[in-house]
Amino acid sequence: MVKKMQKNTAEKATGPKLSGTVKESAQQIWLAGLGAFAKAQEEGGKMFEALVKEGTSIQRKTQATAEERISEATNRMASMATDISSRASGQWDKLENIFEERVSKALSKLGVPSAKDIEVLIARIDELNRNVAKLNAKAAAPRKRAANGSAKAGAKRASARKSA
Repeated sequence: MVKKMQKNTAEKATGPKLSGTVKESAQQIWLAGLGAFAKAQEEGGKMFEALVKEGTSIQRKTQATAEERISEATNRMASMATDISSRASGQWDKLENIFEERVSKALSKLGVPSAKDIEVLIARIDELNRNVAKLNAKAAAPRKRAANGSAKAGAKRASARKSA
């Protein structure tokens, strides 16, 4: 029992010291919080402005990067579209040639003359027309002479009749 009493008296002596220490610590924590709050209010405006500036800077960089990426993507898409277009036109040209060959074969089997055949015939007709025109010009010259000669002969006959 003696030991228990000594413990109780020791606890009673340290109890007020401990509660005083706890109160003092709580008071210091409270004051530190108030100081931090006051400092935050004081520097809050400055901090806010600094954060806005930093956010604006980041936004500009992000927009520039995004625009650059969009430009690159647009250029790539335009290049791909051009490439695809040229390939497609090449395929259309091949298809057109194949179609033209098949149609010309079918027409030749039916006996329809080709455009080249018609051009050759037109050139031949033009040449024949020129030859005919030359022959007509040569034939017309002797007729004129003959017509002039017969007119003179008719005039001689008419004068001979008058004399008779």
